[in-house]
Amino acid sequence: MPKKTPDYDNVFKTMKSKHKRLFITVINDIFGKNYPMDIQMDVLPSEGYLSGNETEKGSHEIEEKVSDFLIKIEDQVYLLECQSYDDDSMALRIAEYAFIAARQSADWGIGYASIPIPKFSVIYIKRTDKTPRTTMLNFTFPDGQEVSCESENVILDELTKEYIVEKRLFPYVPFYIARYEKDIVAENNIEGAVKDLEYFRDEMLRLHEAKELSDDELIDLKGFVNTIITHITNGNEYEERLVNVMGGTVIETESERLRREGMEAGRETGRAEEIIEMGREFGLDDEAILKRLQEKIGLPLETAAIYFAEYGYQKPSQH
Repeated sequence: MPKKTPDYDNVFKTMKSKHKRLFITVINDIFGKNYPMDIQMDVLPSEGYLSGNETEKGSHEIEEKVSDFLIKIEDQVYLLECQSYDDDSMALRIAEYAFIAARQSADWGIGYASIPIPKFSVIYIKRTDKTPRTTMLNFTFPDGQEVSCESENVILDELTKEYIVEKRLFPYVPFYIARYEKDIVAENNIEGAVKDLEYFRDEMLRLHEAKELSDDELIDLKGFVNTIITHITNGNEYEERLVNVMGGTVIETESERLRREGMEAGRETGRAEEIIEMGREFGLDDEAILKRLQEKIGLPLETAAIYFAEYGYQKPSQH
């Protein structure tokens, strides 16, 4: 049975929602900007645009989908769309984003509206012989006027690991392994994939030490890489070796897990201490308090005994 791991699109969405700062360098590289890493970025709401899935020749099915990254920096709106496959509705969806963005950035009044088109780029994780190098929008108006807008696409398969690190294009790192997907799935030689993963691991550690990556960013990037690996390998013989390069399987991001376990441990400790204290106040014996710890918090007997040993001492009577 296939493993239920997040796919490419979900990793991209999670990364942009948790670590949007990392996309500043991507915007700088694609659009020739020089924004500082601490610049204010506003993520714009987006909803209700169309996605065309070809159901049979000559017909399309329309469904709702949420945009990948519609953001505003200073006075400019940018759209980054991540694609793991060729999609013939992409240009139409980009055009639709313009009207979604207009809710925040258009100039309008009685009888007129000025709608700015966001700067856009489509990031293709994988490449086929049909993957377009550009995305073209062509607007045709009732009076016959035509206005065209074209943007270069990013094809990750064409970027070297050295370029990605040099330009600090961290959001591309988790998807780099996709270029080895055929070899990994067919269980062929994966030495190239291992060496590239080791390169990214070492470079991210170096940049973390140089304070260019925060603790959470480093931990989560490694986790995102492993999520993509588990998605591709689907449990085959190479999964463990590839995952171990970055260090352990991470589906839930590691920083989220550490915070969650810390909070859960804190809540559990607090409840255990409260139950023990109340048991003492009501005059319950040790066995009854241990039973309450197991029933109220769901602790195994061994864990309940540890809490009881730490917090179950008899407080001296006060007279």
